[in-house]
Amino acid sequence: MDAKQLAGAELSDSLLKIRKRIDQIDLEILRLLEERLELALRTKRLKPAVEDQDREAQVLSRIRHSAGRRRLVRTGFLDKLYAALFQESRRAQEQDRQLIGFQGEHGAYSEVAAAHFNPRLVAIPYPEFFDVFAEVENADLDFGIVPVENSLGGAVTPVNELLLKTDLQVVAAVRLPIIHCLLALPETDYREIRVVISHPQALSQCRQFLGRNKLEPRPFYDTAGAARALAREKYERTAVIASALAADLYHLDILKERIEDSPANFTRFFVLARDRAAGPPAGLPATRAIAFSTANKAGTLFEVLRVFAQAGINLTRIESLPSPEDPAHFTFFLDFQVGNGEHEVEAVLARVKEKTVQFKDFGCFQETCP
Repeated sequence: MDAKQLAGAELSDSLLKIRKRIDQIDLEILRLLEERLELALRTKRLKPAVEDQDREAQVLSRIRHSAGRRRLVRTGFLDKLYAALFQESRRAQEQDRQLIGFQGEHGAYSEVAAAHFNPRLVAIPYPEFFDVFAEVENADLDFGIVPVENSLGGAVTPVNELLLKTDLQVVAAVRLPIIHCLLALPETDYREIRVVISHPQALSQCRQFLGRNKLEPRPFYDTAGAARALAREKYERTAVIASALAADLYHLDILKERIEDSPANFTRFFVLARDRAAGPPAGLPATRAIAFSTANKAGTLFEVLRVFAQAGINLTRIESLPSPEDPAHFTFFLDFQVGNGEHEVEAVLARVKEKTVQFKDFGCFQETCP
């Protein structure tokens, strides 16, 4: 290869690197545009009208001022760009889309479950479970979706504790198969991977796969958050465990699907709303969820369960949660199937209340499994 050809090859390599970086920036711009529209949808409930010309003028003035310092992006271009952004924000707000909140980053399994509940809802991420409950209670969200139990990991304690303190109703449930995928940056040679990052529970559920392939597990706060971090930070010799949705959102390659150790891996999610009107139509077979505590003496739990047995009611879930103040005191979460005998169920619950010291009714809902 002569000097001219060598220079051309080096130029091509440099151009390729620059274009890859441009591609990354374009994806980040798209993600930020989506986030901006999500925030615009949330602001609709906090202001009297969709259009706010004073606010738009303030935003544009601030952007122009910032751009003026760099002298690269022309103000005329910014005027056109933000005029289009304001128009798109108004369009989204005028559609009156309903919002559902979930804990985690976009691509989390909670978002997957939300799409199965209702794909027309706009899913909004929040950092904590508490935020999801609070936003639904404040009417800033129409729905919230939270995991309550996993077939391998058991009850999700923080969520169940919040359920005891809220007046929200459970209006639906989704039993989602958890399919873990090994994700990596495009063009990654899987033989070079040494580290896998993900939520501790996901790492635990894929322990055998990680061991067979001699991969070092490193915990991260969220499965989808790990995928987002890999896409942004470009960690070397690193893969993540997350959903197929996360791979799509963050433009990662799926190296292998179904890497979980057990195929019987399901997470059950509750959909929360402020009232039961969003629940199933009256008369359809459904599930009822309650929580209760009994006096701390022998036989009290048996007496409650016997009420359901005598009525021929099939229990589908029973979990216990120790009190943070007194570990010897337990609250029990119980789900049961409801047929068409609504009056009979109310009579059973009346007898249950007589045998408990605390009682909470979460409502009646239908449960789906994709």
